Amino acid sequence: MALLDKLNEDLKTAMKGGDKVRLETVRLLRGQLKDFQINKQHAPSPEEEMEILTGAAKKRREAITAYRAAGRAELADKEAAELEVITSYLPQALSPAEIEALVAAAIQDTGAQGAGDLGKVMGKLMPQLKGRADGKMVQQMVRERLG
Repeated sequence: MALLDKLNEDLKTAMKGGDKVRLETVRLLRGQLKDFQINKQHAPSPEEEMEILTGAAKKRREAITAYRAAGRAELADKEAAELEVITSYLPQALSPAEIEALVAAAIQDTGAQGAGDLGKVMGKLMPQLKGRADGKMVQQMVRERLG
């Protein structure tokens, strides 16, 4: 089932169930997918759909951090609820142990020796981890291993 079809079904379910947060978040995601389709003049591929979802999740994480720093817990909680809905559409996230194993394999495959090889390792890793791990966390793990 295409993501847009799933979102349409979930929209109906949220309307019937009165789930306001899910309803608003699904509407937002549908809008982003339709904007993409209008701007690019083609339906998004599964990879492009994941990029849209990942971007939406990243925005929520950044907003949560900013709201908590500003002492706006109610807004941070709202963003956290939206993030939970968005992550339900993303592939299952990898555990830190799984990421660590992929980092070790990428370092070995690229022959990376030090911090100067960070870009080479990240270039190999990120296509494998797209949508399944936070890039900042992966970069930190790679830096620790190479440092």
